[in-house]
This record gives sequence, C-alpha cells and structure tokens, in this order.
Amino acid sequence: MNFASDNAYAAHPAVMAALNDANSGAMMGYGADPVTARAQEAMREVLEAPEAVVRFVSTGTAANALVCAQLSPPYGRIYCHDDAHIETSECAAPEFFSHGAKLVTLPGTGGKLAPETLARAIHVGAGVGLNGGLNAMVSITNATEWGTVYTAAEVAALAAVAQGAGLPLHMDGARFSNAVASLGCSAADLTWRAGVDALCFGGTKNGAMAAEAVVFFDPAHAEGFDYRRKQAGHVFSKNRYLAAQMLALATDGLWLDLAGRANAHAQVLGEAVQAGGGQLLQPVQSNAVFATIRAETHARARAAGAQYYLWPDKSAEGLDPVPLRLVCAWDTPEADVAALAAILRG
Repeated sequence: MNFASDNAYAAHPAVMAALNDANSGAMMGYGADPVTARAQEAMREVLEAPEAVVRFVSTGTAANALVCAQLSPPYGRIYCHDDAHIETSECAAPEFFSHGAKLVTLPGTGGKLAPETLARAIHVGAGVGLNGGLNAMVSITNATEWGTVYTAAEVAALAAVAQGAGLPLHMDGARFSNAVASLGCSAADLTWRAGVDALCFGGTKNGAMAAEAVVFFDPAHAEGFDYRRKQAGHVFSKNRYLAAQMLALATDGLWLDLAGRANAHAQVLGEAVQAGGGQLLQPVQSNAVFATIRAETHARARAAGAQYYLWPDKSAEGLDPVPLRLVCAWDTPEADVAALAAILRG
C-alpha cells in the first residue's frame, strides 16, 4: 500500500499508447514535429487560450525554475509561500537558473498566501532599493503543498495585488489538475481569467511518465524562452515523446478524470481519519491528506505495509499523535484505499 506520493504510481495506458504511436518513422527533431504541434494545440484548447505559448519539459523543477528565470532578472525578488516547492524542494534551481534571484518567503495558513500578506511584502520590497533587489514576480502553487486549493476568486485577488505592482503571477501547477477537479471550474477560470501569467501544468503526477507543460498566456512573456530552455538542456531532440504524453492527457478530458479519481481516494481516507479519532491538519481538497493519527494506528498501518511520509519530516517518528501525509494517485488500488481506511477507522 503506497501512499507516499503520486509519483510512485504508473503512467496511464493511454499515455503509453501515445508513446508507442509516436514511436514510428522519422519526424523532425527539437519540437518541429506534428505530435508536438498537436499537443501544443490540445493544451491551448484545454486552457481556452489560443494565443498561449506552450512548451514541454520533463520535470516540474525544470518547469518552475525556467519560468522563474524567464520572469525575474538575476537581481529580482520572487515572492512565494514559506512551503512553496520552489523554496523547499528544488535544490535552489530557481535561484540557479535565474542566476541569483532571491526567493522571499511569506507565511500563510494551509499553504496559501493572503492578499494582504503579499501586499505588505511587496510594499516593503519596493522600498529596499539596491541593497535588497527589485520586486520581480509572485509564485503560487495550486493545489498547494498542503493539499489545499486556491479558488479562482482567491487567485484573482492575489493577481490584483501582484499586477497592481507590475509583477507577473506564476502558478506552479504540479497538481493543477487536482485543483480543477476539486473546484469543478474550467482550467481557464483558474488561470488566465483570474490573472495568471504563466502556468506549469503538471503531467507526471497525473498519469504521465515524465512530462510537464510550460504555458505563457501572453506571448510577450515567452520572448527568448526557447533559448533559455535550450541552454538548460530541456529542448529534447526527440521532443515528440514528451509531447505525446501531454497530448494523451489532454485528449477527451483524461487529465481531469484521472485527477478526480485521485481526489476521491483522498476523500475516503480523510473521512476515515476523522472517524478513527484522528485530526485533519488541513481540509482534504485535492489528492492529499495531511493529518495526525494515534501512534497505535500508525503502528498498525506500518505493520500492514502502508507506505507514507511523516510530516513534515522523519523526526515525527515516536510522536503521539503522529503527523503524516497520505497521497493518492489516479491508479492507487481501491483495495489499498479500503484497507488503509479500515485501519484508520480503528
């Protein structure tokens, strides 16, 4: 029973079939192939953004880091949440690829920034002068690192603050599909209609093998990005294999269906936690459950073979109650969900 991460599970059969379909004959390299063209157009259709610039990379870290480098100068200040993936989990890649931009982290309940917190920080940052660098951009994650989801209205409120100060808004969407599935809105409503300038649309955590889409809704923001991506080693000679994965997810709403499945599994586990006397640390709004459970429940789950991370780190071992994170994937077996849920209920 693996609930450690949605990275632990398989690529969807449709993705594998798309890779097999692309694996035939000769096609031009470096993205000048028909599969890439179809995938880019399919992503524009999903986002209802016909003018958007869409490019593919193989990892979420590359997507986030390259967008940060694109939107921020080396002396820029990038505002993000304390727990943002770009801060905690990308080995300083945004700073490295931007050649020195500074991440300015801000607190916020449930992994979410509040407009007033962001506004105060931007105001302070505007007054630091040469010593502190230049306000450059804002980055948010949806769904967040705590499994919570920004609504379209919440995104719009942050966008108003950012763009009121002349700063572009980036959305780390490694689990963007889960956010859209949770809210029941359109991808457009949660991005460019709400004021998002650049989106990293995750595929790997949602049925792809290794593929992410970088989307700039205003082509002006993408000027020179192809050179930046090439310099970073993310222009694949056989780009069709990246594109085929995202094309499969974008076809017939597969991306949304898979995210909905994962979210539904998490709901079952969240309800079981509460039924067994555990406590949710955050509302279950996507495919992750953050909770505390009794030490004896934790011991029984481990004995049954359940894999998951203690949260925020392994130092939580030995605590009672035990804080943990459970993450569901599109293909987490229902039998495993049921078995863990039974243990959590006690």
